[in-house]
Amino acid sequence: MGKVYLVGAGPGDPELLSLKAHRLIREADVILVDNLVLGVRRVIPADKEVIDIGKTATAHKYSQAEINELMVRLASRYETVVRLKGGDPFVFGRGGEEALYLKEHGVEFEVVPGITSAIAVPALFSIPLSYRGVSSSITIITGHEMENKEENLNWEALANLKGTLVILMGVGNLGNNVEELLSHGLQADTPVAIIEKGFTPDARIVTGELGNIVTIAKREDVKPPAIIVIGDVVKLRTRLTE
Repeated sequence: MGKVYLVGAGPGDPELLSLKAHRLIREADVILVDNLVLGVRRVIPADKEVIDIGKTATAHKYSQAEINELMVRLASRYETVVRLKGGDPFVFGRGGEEALYLKEHGVEFEVVPGITSAIAVPALFSIPLSYRGVSSSITIITGHEMENKEENLNWEALANLKGTLVILMGVGNLGNNVEELLSHGLQADTPVAIIEKGFTPDARIVTGELGNIVTIAKREDVKPPAIIVIGDVVKLRTRLTE
């Protein structure tokens, strides 16, 4: 039985891969890649066996259960299996579920951390998520929740954090998320930035306030993947870029 490496590919820029991630990509017998590692594919040697298991909110090449089973099967055939995941495997990447499945099926695994897009993408667009006197806390949530989820997000707590809120995978549910924050007390003039397509040539930023960001996003036809940053740190971008 071989070993599976759950490798964080970071936000999409190959130069932001860790040295260990880069080494494992070159040493792997087979690599499973998702949709969020397109830029990183350039460093995968041409002779490597690559299996595309990418999925979006509406289209899955493999279900999560099938991905889990595939990793176990590949580990029985190969010495080194790399599961290359966008961002960090344990930050909304279902890496925890995959690690537990491997553990339960007797497959040795190792997690290789990556830079999460929740931090890297705002930094690329000159938004510091924390800043002395402005924000001393950073909260990262997912913008869409699983159906029949036992515990819903505590929107009242999120609206009263007085820090920076980062929402991943939140474009499709932007209206509902904004409505929840407003109804639980977050001010309508709170600055908001939506950064679309992160580390790609098509990356762009759309800004507004909590009270008008839904209208602006619709007008600008914002599409996923995108990072949503909510809080006064968004205003610092102007000072850093002008």
